[in-house]
Amino acid sequence: MLSPVNVSIESLNLMTLVPMLIPIVGALLILVIDLFKSEQDRSLYVMLSLLILGVDFISLMDSASVFHKNGTIMGVFDVMLIDGLAILSQFIIVGASMLFIPLALTHKRFHEFSYPEFFALFLFMIAGFQFMVATDNLILIFVGLETASLALYTLIAMHNRDKSFEAAVKYFTMGALAAGFFSFGSMIFYALTGSVEINQIAEVLSANKYADIGFVLVGVVFLLASFGFKLSIVPFHTWTPDVYEGSSAALAGYMSIVPKIAAFIVAMRIFEFLIHSGVVWLEVILYIFVVMTMTLANVWALVQTDVKRMLAYSSISHAGFVMAAILIGTTQSNSALFLYWILFSFTNLGSFSMLWISRQKNLPAHQQSDHSYNKFAGMIKTAPVAASIMALFMLSLAGLPPFGLFWGKMYMVSSAITGGYTVLAL
Repeated sequence: MLSPVNVSIESLNLMTLVPMLIPIVGALLILVIDLFKSEQDRSLYVMLSLLILGVDFISLMDSASVFHKNGTIMGVFDVMLIDGLAILSQFIIVGASMLFIPLALTHKRFHEFSYPEFFALFLFMIAGFQFMVATDNLILIFVGLETASLALYTLIAMHNRDKSFEAAVKYFTMGALAAGFFSFGSMIFYALTGSVEINQIAEVLSANKYADIGFVLVGVVFLLASFGFKLSIVPFHTWTPDVYEGSSAALAGYMSIVPKIAAFIVAMRIFEFLIHSGVVWLEVILYIFVVMTMTLANVWALVQTDVKRMLAYSSISHAGFVMAAILIGTTQSNSALFLYWILFSFTNLGSFSMLWISRQKNLPAHQQSDHSYNKFAGMIKTAPVAASIMALFMLSLAGLPPFGLFWGKMYMVSSAITGGYTVLAL
């Protein structure tokens, strides 16, 4: 007699899905409210989004408490993975989103139309990023990536300027290319190992002693290119200044933080096991990318005439700095990554927010940008408080002591020296 088919309720562990389901339910709630009462005050959607993210943050605190007691948690038939990386990165994602939303309460609105759709898409995007970091399953990573990316393309276009539509198209094109590379890379690793879970892929490749090193190389190249686009690593960075310039300043600041931390976590899960396995050529490639990104981006930033484009290149340089943590691959470097990105989140979002506050609603016909350096000349006399705050943010981005990012960089340099990367630290 055939034994009955059973499903283990414990293996479901649906509680691991709660932090992702909260923004999804919140987004649907906003759309339903708009469906029945379309004339609601716009501030309602702002406050409702903040409330939803606050509940999400509390649920993450509960997940962190459970993780502290029981260690790594698997759920939904071992598809969901709740570990230290997932929890910390989700705190950054939700926390940065909560800092971003209140800017909509100022007299400088994000956009003139479609408030319910804007915040519904925004919450769907957050859920996508949370799925990316809370799994080691390549299929679910791809689903989360595309969910977040499709929402973000639309949010960029909703800035209602010609450059916004151009930026959305460019970002869509680069995103489609990155998604294709990720799919090809994942397909190759699945063909080699018969699994789409990163931990199992690592075990199979290690057990086979990387016998099919040629195919592994091809798969890694595809994945490197994919994450290179998402993280704006040189030479995959070319879309970044144009997309940031076409987006609203506040959204550009958000794009420099949240999508990248999600991509960093996935890159860390994939590439660190290869580095620890002694794949020397991968270490060399990452070393070259990190050095190029940190140095060339700073050089390009110096020759810009637009503050937003300068900050875009600055964000590229900082991404290279954090990519160094993945190259080093130690517990100290991983801790440095989170410290650095938390400090960077406050600083960079603050810098872009100052640009947002000082923007013009409509550009004059002869003016291509509302963030040229000339606009900020003499700002200390016309708006001394805003000028002082902007200066503090810029000094912190430069890594000067005693500002926040200086300590993040010191911790990162210390981890590089401890990990034996003295030349990289220099």
